[in-house]
Order: sequence, then structure tokens, then C-alpha cells
Amino acid sequence: MGPPRVSGAPGDSYGGYRERLVDALREKGIRDLAVLKAVSEVPRHLFVPASLRKQAYEDTSLPIGNGQTISQPSTQARALEALRLTGRERVLEVGLGSGYQTALLAQLAAQVFAIERIPALADAARAALAEAGVRNASILVGDGTLGWRAYAPYDAIVVAAASPDVPQPLVEQLGPGGRLLVPLGPRDAQVLTLVTFGAAGPVLEPLAGARFVPLLGTHGFDA
Repeated sequence: MGPPRVSGAPGDSYGGYRERLVDALREKGIRDLAVLKAVSEVPRHLFVPASLRKQAYEDTSLPIGNGQTISQPSTQARALEALRLTGRERVLEVGLGSGYQTALLAQLAAQVFAIERIPALADAARAALAEAGVRNASILVGDGTLGWRAYAPYDAIVVAAASPDVPQPLVEQLGPGGRLLVPLGPRDAQVLTLVTFGAAGPVLEPLAGARFVPLLGTHGFDA
């Protein structure tokens, strides 16, 4: 059992909205109880602009500035469910964004290491994570396609942006039996794909169609 990761916020009036979001996710087929519990506890309204907080618990993506978005909750929940986390893992997240998925991962894994290429987003996410009481996530500003070698190997890697291929540095930083989740495809449409590695090499399991912002960097799309 790991340390408590998200502290309750006094005066939080959004609990009912979170429960309705959980109900909506169940209706869309999300069954992992740990994922549903994380959604019910993480204050998503802290991770969206103040002007959009009334929409924070709708199952929709929202703009967070700098041309980036916070993904649709059902997309994130489906991705997290596919990782089958047990609470003991070390996870790398490529594309910190708002920090909301980081907070969910912090509920589901032992340690989270998140990379964001846009400093302003990293600063905002760091503040939101602190306000949400997340204490087991570390943040790096840099090129996420290169990974974060200092803390490798990882049990799971989540890429929160569209990539034309699986970035090789991320493959190299995945530990034995690890899994990598990445939206693969061109800029305009992708397939959320779970990558595992067997004796014969990588095994790609397509999960669902998706549309993410592009992964920019040395092993992603050009800016």
C-alpha cells in the first residue's frame, strides 16, 4: 500500500459532479474500479481554466491554453484501464498538459514522472497538482520523445499526444513486462494503441480511434 496521494479539499462542492461523471464512464463501459475511484476523487476542476470550471465534469475535452487540451475523461479512463495498474508501478507520462491525467496516475501507481515541453503548462500543472494534494509526481520540462532516463526503467509509459511511430527512446526505457500506451497515426486521426513486448518483439493492440494534439520533438512530429 503506497502513501496517500490526493488529499481531500475542504469545502469541495464538486463531489456530486464527479459522481455523475463516474456514472457516465460506467455507461460507456469503464469497469476498472480503481480507475473509477480515481475519477471520483481527483478534482478535475482544478486542472481547467477558471472560466471553464462549470464544464469540468462533462465528458468532453477542453482547451487549456498554448494550443493544448485536457482530454475527454472517457478517453483517459479507457487508456488507464488498459494499463492494468496495481498501485506498485513507476510510470512515465509524456505530455503533462493540465496535470489531470498525472493526478489520476498518481492515484493508480506508486510514482509518476511527467514530461512537458511547454514551461507555462508545466508551471500551471505543478500548481494544480499541489492544490489537489498530489505528492508522488515529479515534473520535467523538456522533449518528451526522449523520455526521462534518470528514473528508468518504467513499468508503464503513457504518451498523451499523437505520434507517427513509437519513439525508440521510450521503448528503451520500458522495463521487462512493461506496457506503453500511445496514440499512433497522422496528425488528423490516430488509434490509441497498447504496445507490449514479447519474445518476437513488439505487439501492438489497437484500442480505439482517437484524436490527440501532435507529439512534437526529436522522435515525434516536426513543429
